[in-house]
Amino acid sequence: MGVGVDRRQVLAAFAGGGLAALLGACGVGEETGGGDRRGGTLRAGAPPPPTAVDPVTMYDGTAIAIVQLVAEYLIWLDKDFKLVPRLAESWQSADGGKRWTFKLRPGVTFSDGTPLDAQTVKASFDRLLDPASKSAALSAFDTVLKAGGVSAPDAGTVEFALQRPFGDFPYLVSAGNYNALILKPDYAGDFTKHAIGTGPFVLTGYNASTGASFTRNEKYWDAGKPYLDGVELKFYADDQADLLALQGGDIDVQILSRAALAQPLAGTGAVDVDTVKGTGVTVLTLRTDKPPFDRKEVRQAVAYALGRPAILQSIGSGVGDLGNDHLLAPLFPAAPTDLAQRAQDKAKVAALLQGAELRFTLTFEPPDKDYAVTVQNQLKQAGITVELDQRSSKDFYGGDQAKDTPWLFTQANLVGWAGRAVPSQLVIPMVKSGGVWNGSKYANPELDAAADAYDTATTDAARKAAAATVAKILHEDVPVIIAYWSGTVRAYQGKKFKGVQAHPAQYVDFSSVTRA
Repeated sequence: MGVGVDRRQVLAAFAGGGLAALLGACGVGEETGGGDRRGGTLRAGAPPPPTAVDPVTMYDGTAIAIVQLVAEYLIWLDKDFKLVPRLAESWQSADGGKRWTFKLRPGVTFSDGTPLDAQTVKASFDRLLDPASKSAALSAFDTVLKAGGVSAPDAGTVEFALQRPFGDFPYLVSAGNYNALILKPDYAGDFTKHAIGTGPFVLTGYNASTGASFTRNEKYWDAGKPYLDGVELKFYADDQADLLALQGGDIDVQILSRAALAQPLAGTGAVDVDTVKGTGVTVLTLRTDKPPFDRKEVRQAVAYALGRPAILQSIGSGVGDLGNDHLLAPLFPAAPTDLAQRAQDKAKVAALLQGAELRFTLTFEPPDKDYAVTVQNQLKQAGITVELDQRSSKDFYGGDQAKDTPWLFTQANLVGWAGRAVPSQLVIPMVKSGGVWNGSKYANPELDAAADAYDTATTDAARKAAAATVAKILHEDVPVIIAYWSGTVRAYQGKKFKGVQAHPAQYVDFSSVTRA
């Protein structure tokens, strides 16, 4: 469901004909077309995967990274959340955004020599859409695409017949839906023993305790890439040990850098730190169907009591963007830019409360303790009393999801949401009427209509107009408070390697990395 996933958890350069031939002729240690050196093995560090490394069911950052080195998506999602063709060269919609056609890149083969074709792509999505697969991708496709909706009219064409018009559908078959990798039709699990993909590297060894090794895929479709000879992935028990290994030269890059540890090193010369915006967010949810938050003015008072820059700095390590109490992160292309940023205003808080005392209980899980204490302290300065209710993560997400689980049924709570590729993946479950994860119990027909208009929009202008309406309604009604959007960082040895980048979802693309 994505909740908590962020805690468990580049553009491809398309060479022209002459350059492709030149790169293909380059030997190990020679220069790439840009003057950087080919060859070498990149040593990376990451925590061990908590479960089996399976592209269909994986959810943690390390497993995702392992698979992304070997397998690919129809579309990559770059660090600015722009769609980049990979196994699909192009796509277009018809029937008002209810039918989508993708043209596959010709000449692509899997690492075992098997050609990629449309039936293979269809089989991959049929697998994900089967409830028996227990794939996290199912939640992304909910109400949009169901089993039986994928066809292959010819070897190079894949068609998706949707349940309803959805203008952002390409994002759902991109890396933004991290399980949507293209695998061989006969894939049956045991990825670490039978890792066959179309990606830039081939998995040559895996140990669940110590790490994994990869060599370059000599059959990779992007001529001349990858530039590296291979990747060695080492597992470390905790973030601090991983960072110490980087500083000590035992590894060259972190897969999952922790901003609070890595960001202070930026600019010191010890290591290089790349930073990007993101769409991950910890949401302060207010229960709108019961006092005291059944009144909009009370919800607004809490929003005006928060000092967002201080929260971004102390909780977000200064990496990310200020939130403005709506679900259109600045990284989303349709995010509004003309909605005034809400700022801390204690006089406004007093005016909204009109002398009434406000006390409430804030429920949270252990990873959000610092955030909860910060909220408590800031609201106290504005005359609002907050009692803290910490639950274990098991208890917080436990219980009956339809009637009493704390993360959906408490008076107010903090919930961490992993980054999403499109706003609808946040809006639909979180704030639409009857949304499956609508902890605020918020219901507004105008919001529902605007969200539907966003999904059915067929032009950028129409999409932005609908997004602006969604943002304005949420900003005014405040069923959820967004203090900041998380950014992500990636620390690496810049004196040794070039082309390492951070990614909003902490994904990896090492196909363009070279020796410095």
